[in-house]
Amino acid sequence: MSSAISNAPRPYTQGIFLMCVGVACLSANDAFAKALTAGYSPLQILFLRNVIALPATIVIALLFGGPKALRSHRPLAHLLRGALWVGAAMMFFTSFIHLGLAEATALIFVAPFFITVISAAFLGEEVGWRRWLAVLVGFLGVLVIIRPGGATFQLVSLLPVATALVYALLMLSARWVDSRESVWTLLVYLTGAGALLSALIVPFVWVPVRSEDLWLFAGLAIFGTAGMTMITQAFRFAPAVVVAPLDYTGLLWATLFGWLIWRESPDAMTIVGAAIIIASGVFTIFREHEQASD
Repeated sequence: MSSAISNAPRPYTQGIFLMCVGVACLSANDAFAKALTAGYSPLQILFLRNVIALPATIVIALLFGGPKALRSHRPLAHLLRGALWVGAAMMFFTSFIHLGLAEATALIFVAPFFITVISAAFLGEEVGWRRWLAVLVGFLGVLVIIRPGGATFQLVSLLPVATALVYALLMLSARWVDSRESVWTLLVYLTGAGALLSALIVPFVWVPVRSEDLWLFAGLAIFGTAGMTMITQAFRFAPAVVVAPLDYTGLLWATLFGWLIWRESPDAMTIVGAAIIIASGVFTIFREHEQASD
């Protein structure tokens, strides 16, 4: 009887809950950013987001990681990662000016496929034919959404795709960081480096912040930080194969926020393309889990 209990599957409810809420928070973060692009440069939005979020990020790191979470053995690596983070966020926020929230969100979900390509081409990792097939299917989903050569094609649609590429580099760049550093160290230094680097350029695009917009900037920082924290914790409470596919619920939230706030409705081709990207992404996650279990 005791062995049966010990072999029973663990309840991953807490991890699933944290992942779902965390993704919803990040989707709200994106909605705040889109609302702010009407009056501010994406760079100023990113700068204020990081400056406001940094103190809370430091407190969270101290709570979960202790004082050692604030020490880095390779600060230059964090600075380079901060540059990638600034570039990705700038392109993503800029896409909000021209694209619907759901469309931009769907396109950024191709990041895992860029990770596969980069890992195989430059890091020497073995990638089987099934994962290559998933990459091609995911790329097909991108083509369905952006429709190159069609009457509805916009060059700006490539911005979320470029964002996904830079985001993939950001994820892979975690290998540059010293293995003794925790995920909380990465979070603190990514936010701090983002604030520092954007501060160097933001004076050239700065406009006075209107008092009625302060709550939007606060919401951007609060929901962004809360989302990252909860998603980080979700991967501690449940296996990646359980919680990672839930990242795609962000598309549902993006569609909802887009409709409620801007009355945006993704067209049929965007929905079909998003479904293709999600299906290939979920396949990739489960395939990686199978390989890790072998």
